[in-house]
Amino acid sequence: MALETSEKIWHNGKLLPWEDARIHVMSHVVHYGSSVFEGIRCYQTPRGPRLVRLREHVRRLFDSCHIYRMTIPFTMEQIFTACIETVRVNKLQHCYVRPIVFRGYGAFGVNPFPAPVETFIICFPWGRYLGSDALEAGVDVCTSSWARMSPNTLPTTAKAGANYMNSQLIKMEAIVNGYAEGIALDAAGYVSEGSGENVFMVRDGTVITPPIGRAVLPGITRDAVMRLCEDLGIPVVERSILREELYIADEVFLTGTACEITPVRTLDKIKIGEGKRGPITKQLQDAYFGIIHGEREDRHEWLTAV
Repeated sequence: MALETSEKIWHNGKLLPWEDARIHVMSHVVHYGSSVFEGIRCYQTPRGPRLVRLREHVRRLFDSCHIYRMTIPFTMEQIFTACIETVRVNKLQHCYVRPIVFRGYGAFGVNPFPAPVETFIICFPWGRYLGSDALEAGVDVCTSSWARMSPNTLPTTAKAGANYMNSQLIKMEAIVNGYAEGIALDAAGYVSEGSGENVFMVRDGTVITPPIGRAVLPGITRDAVMRLCEDLGIPVVERSILREELYIADEVFLTGTACEITPVRTLDKIKIGEGKRGPITKQLQDAYFGIIHGEREDRHEWLTAV
């Protein structure tokens, strides 16, 4: 999808015009993938724009930085406030927010320590990640031939740019074969996640998702869905999932800030359930969108005013 721009980008405490937010080709991140980032949605509500689970996203950003020994010269509260300020100054009612921290220009070589740490916050309008009708009609996905990273290779709990080279292989393979998305298995052959989404299945009324130990990013929307299941009295379990269990599931859906809650209608050309959005997926969608659109009580305090 085409990228829409906004007016200002936050960089190390200052707001720059969009076209001036540039980096040097010799920046460490360009050569060695040394970046961590977040993706945050802002939705229009009857009370004005609201950022969804901003505090949790900022905390995960700092967690990712800590894992990669990247010290941000700002506090969590400063980045939290900067995200709000960036959306506000761009006067956007509905947008996607991308805080990114990376090793910049000033040193060359695998050793990242001499390179300065740069922090940017970008916001821009962005629509449905997997298509305008995906939330209702569902999407066709495949099992990827590319596995997720195994333990002690790359930390999968960090949302790092380098991890998304693996995600790109999964996504490109899916697209060239006619699918919207791919689901990867972990090194042991159990279901892990999509190129940028967590995976859930429903069987006999129970919602099941792989545990973090299956090379899964601890998704913020994943956590939201599990909390909503508890609110709605829907049993939810974290356990290892066999590939073939997805084929015989009553429902399968993907979650993420970008894809929100998207049903899977087929996997490897095998129809999942009725081949359309199932009742539990719809129930969770209704609860989630009701909160983030400001139509239901924000009982978990997920929304931050801009």
